[in-house]
Amino acid sequence: MASFLIAIIYIAFISLGLPDSLLGSAWPVMYGQLDVPLSYMGIISMIISAGTIVSSFASDFITRKLGTGLVTAISVLMTAAALFGFSVAGSFALLCVIAVPYGLGAGAVDAALNNYVALHYSSKHMSWLHCFWGVGAAISPYIMGFCLTSGAGWQKGYFSVSIIQIALTAALFLSLPLWKKRSSATDGNIHSETSKPLGIKGAFKIKGVPFVLAAFFCYCSMEATTGLWASSYLKEYRGTSEETAAMFASLFYLGITFGRFICGFVADKLGDKKLIRIGIMGAIFGIVLIILPVHTDIPALGGLVITGIGCAPVYPSIIHSTPSNFGKENSQSVIGIQMAFAYIGTTLMPPFFGVIADNVGVFMYPFYLLFFAAALGVMSELLNKTVIFDRSK
Repeated sequence: MASFLIAIIYIAFISLGLPDSLLGSAWPVMYGQLDVPLSYMGIISMIISAGTIVSSFASDFITRKLGTGLVTAISVLMTAAALFGFSVAGSFALLCVIAVPYGLGAGAVDAALNNYVALHYSSKHMSWLHCFWGVGAAISPYIMGFCLTSGAGWQKGYFSVSIIQIALTAALFLSLPLWKKRSSATDGNIHSETSKPLGIKGAFKIKGVPFVLAAFFCYCSMEATTGLWASSYLKEYRGTSEETAAMFASLFYLGITFGRFICGFVADKLGDKKLIRIGIMGAIFGIVLIILPVHTDIPALGGLVITGIGCAPVYPSIIHSTPSNFGKENSQSVIGIQMAFAYIGTTLMPPFFGVIADNVGVFMYPFYLLFFAAALGVMSELLNKTVIFDRSK
């Protein structure tokens, strides 16, 4: 039964990734049919992000009341319903309304699932599970692309992914007894209904929490900016062809997914702390290659892939180390706040670089990334020196 539950959790992580890349792949067709400007994608994206941030902050309270299994099932059901809503929506205003449950469902399940895995499974599973998130994020654009090229339209693409999510929801509801059995056997009274949520103020009072939140913010700002602006930097500043620029921008994400798969084989041996250090050093090395003032594009292109591989272990390792760093009884609250800070970073910092690119120049791209990578390293080391419950290697 334990192996069946971990299989369900792997499937759940695929479901986390499925909706994340749909809007970007469908919007070039959607905005014309909806008769809105191209930039309006940012409005929908911001609404989804806002909902995700809110539900991440509330995840501790919700998960203590309902349990991880039920939160996961309900959240995936919400995203499935939202995806179906997108498939039948005929106006931009309606899409904005549907984007609210879309975001609320995503934040709660992300925090609840990550905390559950951090409490119950080894570091290798955390790496592989986040690798499976990448699988889900990679699959959905292919589904949408097939629907668009076959003439079925973007509505059919959303409908197809919603059907997959509905099937995953059914599997999650059927697996609820396994979640409860596993939790009662290992958690004791850590998250009993009588215990009180830690809350944001309570979390900030724990030694080291501000450092881990700053580290998460820096990491997600770096990752999101790297992926979003890679093509523009390569094409506009280095003169790389559009095809090559687009390919290596996607290879950055492939580097993250591949890196997490490889990290799973060594995660338990190295420990979270070493993996985070190795990842940060790898990302910095990759960014330095992008900066190199040489006439060939090879170092910059290779640096993008190396940056992705370096990023791979950082996110899952920070999450997995949370119960060790701050105590199991505090982990759900801390991870929920970490998720919120992650979404704040991914929402605000890439557009902020756009302002820098317009007013200073897109050549600032690798220096912007280097700033966040260096800040991530500093925050990570400060965390290591201050945590009370640190048992990582």
